[in-house]
Amino acid sequence: MQTPILTRRLALLGGAFSLGGCSAITSLNSASDPLEIYDLRPATGSTSGRRTSRTLLIARPQASAALATDRIMIRTDPVSIAYLPDASWSDELPLVFQSLLVRSISQTGRIGYVGRSDAGPVPDKALLVRLDAFEVKAMGENVFDVQVEVDLTILNDRDQRVVASRGFAQSAQTSDTTAKSVVGGFQKVLDDLLPVMSDWIIQRI
Repeated sequence: MQTPILTRRLALLGGAFSLGGCSAITSLNSASDPLEIYDLRPATGSTSGRRTSRTLLIARPQASAALATDRIMIRTDPVSIAYLPDASWSDELPLVFQSLLVRSISQTGRIGYVGRSDAGPVPDKALLVRLDAFEVKAMGENVFDVQVEVDLTILNDRDQRVVASRGFAQSAQTSDTTAKSVVGGFQKVLDDLLPVMSDWIIQRI
């Protein structure tokens, strides 16, 4: 039986830090302040098209320390960030995004098995994920851009050969930084991105 080394290859550590914000957006409240917790929904790719019995394991996404947290990030200018003071994701962002990918691909019914790299069978393919942006960017007075940028790389598990690699990016505007508006903007972006990513992945494994 093949030694389950995928987890060791793909295990990634995350952290969290915050930098200064600006007067329009507050930074983190103290840890004792209650936070509203938000989750994001998967968005299923096409249920028709190429089907495969192959197995895929998805690594924990790489992300900067600023993103690898459960807080929702606001980029106030090119070098400064803050976090929404009263809201958080349901888990650390890399784990939230990993779960969204697993569920979005699985719900197509077009793949033999898809799961996280820390569980499941020895895979045919492995998916490396890098989160380059998952943030709200202040663009001007009452104009904010919800931005998601993701880089995906598919590997043969047996020899670690790169099968395919591609970057994906999408954005949506919101007029304020209330938690519901921001989370709604992220969901809108993911409703567009996740089906496209799911279809691209399935076609190449």
